Amino acid sequence: MTETSVYQPGYQETGVRCTMLRGGTSRGLYFEPGDLPADPSERDDLLLRLMGTPDSRQIDGLGGATSLTSKVAVVSRSAHPEADVDYLFLQLGVDRPTVSDRQNCGNILAGVGPFAIERELVRAGAAETSVRIRMVNSDSIAVATFATPGGRVEYRGDVAISGVPGTAAPIVLTFTDTQGSATGALLPTGNIRDRVDGIEITCVDNGMPVILAMATAFGLTGSETHEQLSTDPGLLERIDALRINAGQLMGLDDVAQSSVPKTVLLGPARDGGQVCTRSFIPVQPHTSIGVLAAVSVVTGMLLPGTVGHELTGDWPPGGSPIDVEHPTGHLLVDVLVDSSTEPPRVVRSGVVRTARKIFDGMVFPRS
Repeated sequence: MTETSVYQPGYQETGVRCTMLRGGTSRGLYFEPGDLPADPSERDDLLLRLMGTPDSRQIDGLGGATSLTSKVAVVSRSAHPEADVDYLFLQLGVDRPTVSDRQNCGNILAGVGPFAIERELVRAGAAETSVRIRMVNSDSIAVATFATPGGRVEYRGDVAISGVPGTAAPIVLTFTDTQGSATGALLPTGNIRDRVDGIEITCVDNGMPVILAMATAFGLTGSETHEQLSTDPGLLERIDALRINAGQLMGLDDVAQSSVPKTVLLGPARDGGQVCTRSFIPVQPHTSIGVLAAVSVVTGMLLPGTVGHELTGDWPPGGSPIDVEHPTGHLLVDVLVDSSTEPPRVVRSGVVRTARKIFDGMVFPRS
């Protein structure tokens, strides 16, 4: 069994055992619980120091100066009868000292199975391994299936995902029981559509609380670049106001300082996909789109009467993969929804991601 470090007061001198992996289009620090303080406030303080937060450059830590690279996974063996490991996701701020457990992260999820094998939390198969993962943030189950030739994780492969240079081995993620992950309902407001700040929206939660709106409602086409969106302070103010007011309707209380819900603007596909998206996380625009945000977007659009449903007329039937366009490429999402029930029921959802181990060793926090 691989040893893990035990937290002790002199961690500035002793360091903390840590593995860094790229998962999908994110990058994070992965720990076992024994690597960190048991007290959540002490744990969060340590993680902020390791990441270099608060600092817009995160120059004194391992963060990459973006929310996509300021993420943490805490992984342990699970006592749940349908899971092999538990996965707690923590989103750290960049220029603000915040640590949030109010959401899942499907990209960091892609690294959980390989990490579990690396730390011998799960026994690897001779050729392929499926790891059942309880996402602690929403108490839902995901299954990660990936190649383990000879009982070792194979990171090399020929699958390319938008937003990541090169190629890697595929990791197939399938989700169950993710509807209502943070709000308790697939349609958190109880409505197919709501009107907030004069904007028609649909609020949906299938792994990630998301607000759907048409890009045209903001005077946009939906194909704007990340730079065009990020340098439009008036737009970002409107997005934030909409998000805060919609968060109240979704039962999330005051979300002004929260990383959820996300807002996704929709438009017709322009690059061979089925829908064009521009996502905000939660106020700054995303360079791509989060895995579970994309799952929630497709789920919501499949429901008759929702914002964006009018774009689904030529989508393939039966939950075949939907090509979601985003600023740096495409993401294939597989969702099957039974809209004949009341409320509608998600039958399945899944995506293909990749991951890569970047380092495993000791990391030293700032004092």
